[in-house]
Amino acid sequence: MSSLQQAGYEFRARNTIAPQSGGTARRVRKVATNFSPHLVNSNAETVSGAPISIALISPDRRHRDAAAQALAGCAGYEVSEFSSYPVRLDDASEIMDQKFSVVIIDLDGDPKFALELVESISADGFATVMVYSESADPELLVRCMRAGAREFLTLPLEQKVVEEALLRAAARQPVGRTAKKRVGKLFAFMASKGGAGATTLACNFAVALAKASQEKTLLIDLDLPLGDAALNLGITAEFSTVDALEATDRLDTQFLSQLLVKHSSGLWMLAAPGKFIPYQVASEAINQLMNVARNEFENVVVDLGSQLEMMETAAYREASTVYLVTQSGIPELRNANRLIQQFFAGAVPKLEIVLNRFESRGQSLPEEHVTKALTRPAQWKIPNDYAAVRNMQISATPLVLTDSPISRQIRKMVSAVTGKSETVAKSKKNIFSLSFFG
Repeated sequence: MSSLQQAGYEFRARNTIAPQSGGTARRVRKVATNFSPHLVNSNAETVSGAPISIALISPDRRHRDAAAQALAGCAGYEVSEFSSYPVRLDDASEIMDQKFSVVIIDLDGDPKFALELVESISADGFATVMVYSESADPELLVRCMRAGAREFLTLPLEQKVVEEALLRAAARQPVGRTAKKRVGKLFAFMASKGGAGATTLACNFAVALAKASQEKTLLIDLDLPLGDAALNLGITAEFSTVDALEATDRLDTQFLSQLLVKHSSGLWMLAAPGKFIPYQVASEAINQLMNVARNEFENVVVDLGSQLEMMETAAYREASTVYLVTQSGIPELRNANRLIQQFFAGAVPKLEIVLNRFESRGQSLPEEHVTKALTRPAQWKIPNDYAAVRNMQISATPLVLTDSPISRQIRKMVSAVTGKSETVAKSKKNIFSLSFFG
């Protein structure tokens, strides 16, 4: 049974006859009718060789039919239709798995998400992305081009215009194409309150993940403007997250690589600024950074701190897992409860609660009261060991590189992600330097 059948998706297919030069051929138009569209292959018989495959994505039946009608008059193309946008941008990878040559996206159903979808698919570089809309707004056109769209079409669609756009797309097709590289997993750490310990856990989780997975792993400090993840790892960085976010016009994997620092554990890091730099969060810039990072790294760990502005960005929405770090104090639990009710009412993104500085004895609140406040049991309980954390901050030696109750719990968190059994890592002690204070 296929994964689509297991998920219970149902599809509706419609057959149309499309004229071909030198004869006729049958084109199968299959429409995904579920809310989260997955790909349906169209088995078109064509007179001349293999057809160019097209994915048509539109939640609006009228818009979709108008585009399909324009495409029906074009020879040599195989069209698969989707009646809704993917629920998550990660689902766009399934579009690329089917190796569509052209992806045509209706902007009008949800312009903001549609632009993010354009950017996500364009980043792979395999397909030509086209967009269409009832609006000919120049500003919208510019935003689409920046996101990676190669053609901007306006309704009503003229067959000649569509055909010329498809011819240009055909000319761009590579002779051969390699298998698509999967985008990296994204893990976000957020704090219910400042001082809850999200940064310490994010840093150590990232180091442990890099070593356990043996995959390229990146830690991004988005706790702006005062993030101190670099301090925890003893890293002095020349460039910062703000440098990346303020250069979206040239932000690609090559540019990003010039901003990173590599830790002795093998972890790569994009640090927060070493000096105070006011920065107003721009969702599109954050989304682009996440997209570029995940196309270069197998694992991306993000320290969000307690920045609620990030909750509208891909750093939160596209996370494989969001780790909400809290403590058993009343202010932390109150904030955690409000965050859970507001942002984690559904199943996506996956939430795991980390109860930091946990003491099995001497808790200020009984554990059942903590669970009630959190609306669910905490998946992870990190023991309280102030001395070990303080030593890490002084020596700049990650906790997970030594053996302690805290490091064992963090390695268990990583094991749950990698599926590999935890191992105790040993490393030489690092010499602490105060040079990064200025």
